[in-house]
Amino acid sequence: MAEVVSVAAYVLHKLGYSTTMKLQKIVYYSQAYSLVSRNRPLFTERIEAWVNGPVVPELFDLHRGKFVISDGFFGNAAASMPSDDRAVVDHVVARLGGFSGAELSSLSHSEAPWADARKGLAPTDRCASVISLESMRSYYSSRPAGNPAF
Repeated sequence: MAEVVSVAAYVLHKLGYSTTMKLQKIVYYSQAYSLVSRNRPLFTERIEAWVNGPVVPELFDLHRGKFVISDGFFGNAAASMPSDDRAVVDHVVARLGGFSGAELSSLSHSEAPWADARKGLAPTDRCASVISLESMRSYYSSRPAGNPAF
């Protein structure tokens, strides 16, 4: 199993550069795709339901204050990623790489895992509620054809 920084580094390797918002969402959808296609998580770090969509706080801490980051930002972290984990990210980047961070944020806002984790909050309320792996697996397993990541 990869660490989230390795996943993010590999996403950047595939894209060349990315806004941090887009990177967070591609990492999120990579986790979801791994749960659906392999019945196991891609990484162990938690995902929270922030205002602009799903965010991995440990990854955010590494790119805090940046808007765009490029391949190499996380050093050689992607080198240790197993090939089956790379295949998951390859699939998601192929499907979502053309979307902007704002488009991916909007997509995640329309889906139950993020919305359920924020239930009862105003749109601009801060939130550290975890988006559970089970809610992701359940939701995306039931809708693979309706999501561009699948």
